[in-house]
Amino acid sequence: PVYPDHHKLSVLKITRTTKSKMALQKFPLVGLLLLLTVVVSPAATADGPVCPPSTKLSRSSFPEGFLFGTATAAYQVEGAVNETCRGPALWDIYCKRYPKRCNNDNADVAVDFFHRYKEDIQLMKSLNTDAFRLSIAWSRIFPHGRKEKGVSQAGVQFYHDVIDELLRNGIIPFVTVFHWDTPQD
Repeated sequence: PVYPDHHKLSVLKITRTTKSKMALQKFPLVGLLLLLTVVVSPAATADGPVCPPSTKLSRSSFPEGFLFGTATAAYQVEGAVNETCRGPALWDIYCKRYPKRCNNDNADVAVDFFHRYKEDIQLMKSLNTDAFRLSIAWSRIFPHGRKEKGVSQAGVQFYHDVIDELLRNGIIPFVTVFHWDTPQD
């Protein structure tokens, strides 16, 4: 169909396109001018370097109290989807329903942190880490989706054991309460 204001819309479209091209042509020049301004301007002085000068990167290169650590996501590392009465998580359903979107991967075994957490914590200790950020697979705690439908004591015990093992090895646990790992129900 032909619209009465078709000509006006075409002119508006051409005008917008032309202005967009002109703006894009100007941005490289503006960007170059900004870069030159930053490079040529005298640097702001501080009371000294943030980190002590060093040719070698080590713990002493960081402020006192800085924590070095490792991190995981429960769904990506735990595995053991059929243990401790773990119910299906949203990601379990999604990856089984759309395997190609998940690279044909799933959490059935993962890296088996559930069975190998003591070994993994020893690896963390050998790396001299101070902290470990872990997430909770809520479907391991609430296998039926809600507290009212039951709590898996075995699931609670698993996280209790992991945290105790971390503390025994001088590693501070940091728990991510929500890491997109919720029960399907």
